[in-house]
This record gives sequence, structure tokens and C-alpha cells, in this order.
Amino acid sequence: MEVRADTYLWAIRMYKSRTLASDAIKGGKVKLNGENFKPAHFVKVGEKFTIHISSERKIIEVSALLSKRGSFEIAKQHYVDHSPPPEKKGEFFPSVFMKSNVRRDKGSGRPTKKDRRDQEDFKESDF
Repeated sequence: MEVRADTYLWAIRMYKSRTLASDAIKGGKVKLNGENFKPAHFVKVGEKFTIHISSERKIIEVSALLSKRGSFEIAKQHYVDHSPPPEKKGEFFPSVFMKSNVRRDKGSGRPTKKDRRDQEDFKESDF
């Protein structure tokens, strides 16, 4: 059985549509053994794809061919995921981003430009 690369990536649920998979391959976001390739490339068992989806990097090895899209359980049987664990980003400070640190009287209306500048200066001085 021969399966195109864009069809395979769509079938194993890496992309929501074949068009998105094809565009990602053309855009260089998917590499085959570190090289660019065309969406019409026929996939072979043992090939490794490096996929960049948003800020995430996945390394997929083809273990079996799949041409029809099915459930996730079926799809994950057709590849081996060699992806590194996701990197932990900086700490999240919910108190800074979720609520205002500047008190305003209820009913005083929207903040003026000066009030907003003061709030920004206050937020920047914390760090």
C-alpha cells in the first residue's frame, strides 16, 4: 500500500485536514529525516518526521501505514512518538494578570489614560 505524506499525517491525527498537513509540509514545518520534502512523497515504514505545531515539537516514527482517518486509539498504533517532554515555561503569577493591583472606587467609571499608565508602571515595578 502506498500512502502520501499529507494523507498519512492527516490519518494519524496530527492535522485536522489534509490541506493543513499539505500546507505545513510545503511551509517547512514538517521535516523527513531532517530534510524538506513534498506532500506527495510516499511514506515508508521506519521514516521519522519532525513536526512543529505551534511551539511544540513532535518526532514521529512510522510503524505502520494508514490511509483512512479513524479514532485516536487506532491512529496511535501506526506511529511511535519519540518527542521530548514539553519544556516548562516561566512561572505564572495569577495575581498580577488576573486582577488589578490598583484600587478604584466603585462607580467611578472607566480608568483614564493616566490611571492606566499608573497601573502599568505599578506592574512593571514589581518585577
